[in-house]
Amino acid sequence: MPRASYRGGAVAGPPSRAQDDGSPQNDTSHMSFEELLELQSQVGTKAYKQLVTGSSTKKQSCRPPVQKACVADKHRPLEMSAKVRVPFLRQVVPIGKKVARDPRFDDLSGEYNPEVFDKTYQFLDDIRAREKELVKKQLKKRRSGEEHEKLQHLLQRMEQQEMAQKERKRQQELRLALKQERRAQAHQGHRPYFLKKSEQRQLVLAEKFKELKRSKKLESFLSRKRRRNAGKDRRHLPLSKE
Repeated sequence: MPRASYRGGAVAGPPSRAQDDGSPQNDTSHMSFEELLELQSQVGTKAYKQLVTGSSTKKQSCRPPVQKACVADKHRPLEMSAKVRVPFLRQVVPIGKKVARDPRFDDLSGEYNPEVFDKTYQFLDDIRAREKELVKKQLKKRRSGEEHEKLQHLLQRMEQQEMAQKERKRQQELRLALKQERRAQAHQGHRPYFLKKSEQRQLVLAEKFKELKRSKKLESFLSRKRRRNAGKDRRHLPLSKE
């Protein structure tokens, strides 16, 4: 079998159409596989690819340019590829991140005003009074047992809440009276005097003392106070050695 040789940029072999046309490219369609391997080993892989694909590239360059596709509409539905498996839980609509909001410390809920709050929710006092009477009735029916202890603790908690609410209202009334007094002094031309926190606590204790004296509970309050102070003093005493 005759072997093809490449010398000086020409391929030995039968004449081709490219040579007849005066083109530098050579027609390799009539060459055997062994001749093609020999040609690739002589000229190199890059030059061999240019020789083999040169005619097809020339034909493709003669074709008219293909018109570009139109720009896709941004409002059309999203096309999913059939090669990619669609997830089971797919997010169709984007959802914003949930942010926890505490109405106690959020500016959107406004500022806390105890006077407005007490007036708005004043109806709760009647509901608490009815619940307290209901607990008392149930406590009379159950003289002992676990249910009796639960009702007793519930009644004590209700009474403590009621006492704390009364104390808060008393302090609120005292602050309101002091504010009105300062306004009256300002209208008269005097310079208003703002009490310190220690002075406000003393006024609250004085009002509490007057209230206990009117209700005749001052002696019991003072006796509890003495026992509590004696217990605190006993803790600081040194232990006796026997």
